[in-house]
Amino acid sequence: MSLIVAARFQTFDEAEGAARALKEIGIMEDALHTFFVNPPGSHDRYPLGGDRAHDPDSAGAPFGAVSAGAVVGLIGAIVGGVLALGFTDSLLPIIAGAGVGAYIGSLIGAVFVLGRKRPRRSLQEARDAKVNQGRASGVMLAVHTSPEQQKAVADILRSKGGVEVERAHGRWEDGKWRDFDPLVTPNLEQQGGQPVSGGVRPRMGSDPL
Repeated sequence: MSLIVAARFQTFDEAEGAARALKEIGIMEDALHTFFVNPPGSHDRYPLGGDRAHDPDSAGAPFGAVSAGAVVGLIGAIVGGVLALGFTDSLLPIIAGAGVGAYIGSLIGAVFVLGRKRPRRSLQEARDAKVNQGRASGVMLAVHTSPEQQKAVADILRSKGGVEVERAHGRWEDGKWRDFDPLVTPNLEQQGGQPVSGGVRPRMGSDPL
């Protein structure tokens, strides 16, 4: 795995200025990779678009909606049947009333569950969300460097306007950071050169997006 130091810039001009400064300290052209990171939700990981197979905040929603719909639907069926019984002794209207009550009750139950506020996340869920919150949109400049030069590279990136300076170990091939993952929270560095805890290493093998 290659040592990579990267930062996000507002414009390509800013990133190119940082690249020129890095070349002045001996960084080669094939050790610099400039690319644009799309806004969250626009990385098209799936054929129909989007970044994730499901919304993390929707966990448990289908089961809750079905359960609530079944319970409230049963209550609605009983109420509907009883109301119909008050108007007629015929079986068919009673069944129809129970059916209408079940339909309305199940609809109300499902909508109530899906519309209510999600409970607070557990500590583990909060950690997982932090790890997978992804990156902000912008121009990335990634630098394939050595342990001896990583601090100098990070300092130059900052001095040229780079933000969220990060350190990663990834796959560098043909002058590009091949396993860059826009959905993974970057492993940020403090100005002293030490990484901020909570970041993770990129893990996808796709081209940058």
